[in-house]
Amino acid sequence: MSAPERPLRADARRNRESVLDAAGELFAQRGDAVQMDEIAERARLGVGTLYRHFADKQALLAAIIGRRFEAMTALARAADETEDPWTAFETLLHGYLEAAQADAAFRFALLGPEEPRWSDIAAEKTDFAEITERVVRRAADAGRLRADFSAQDFTLITRGAMANMTGTGDWRRYVTLLLDGIRHRPGS
Repeated sequence: MSAPERPLRADARRNRESVLDAAGELFAQRGDAVQMDEIAERARLGVGTLYRHFADKQALLAAIIGRRFEAMTALARAADETEDPWTAFETLLHGYLEAAQADAAFRFALLGPEEPRWSDIAAEKTDFAEITERVVRRAADAGRLRADFSAQDFTLITRGAMANMTGTGDWRRYVTLLLDGIRHRPGS
């Protein structure tokens, strides 16, 4: 049995946040070409400090996702409290994608060539997934969303939209078309 994690000292917390901020900027600019020593330099920290917090690039990508998932989970909770099931679903979907549009590093971490270590952020992922499942089920149970739609489909839609957030990609049109296709229609 492992010992419980101790909270980070204030300086260690600042260093960790500096690394995440620097990595976010660099991944957003240059994608997978970014090296760990460049991230340390941008954060104005030594490489050893970076590696004390993140063993490798996959751990760093997981932390970027985990940090965004914390905010996404708060968004999901707010959507879950919305009375109308379809409005709750749309609020969650659009809020998630608006946040992702503003965070190129998050999109890179999810869609990039390196698979993040999901085990590093299991709690964040689980919290978000449970709330998303509840929002999806509520919309389907209310007859507002196709009965066969699942939380995994939510993930497919968000990843597809995020893949269209570069250059001239019109992700909002993509999402509108998808919503028209997944909305439940009586008699269908």
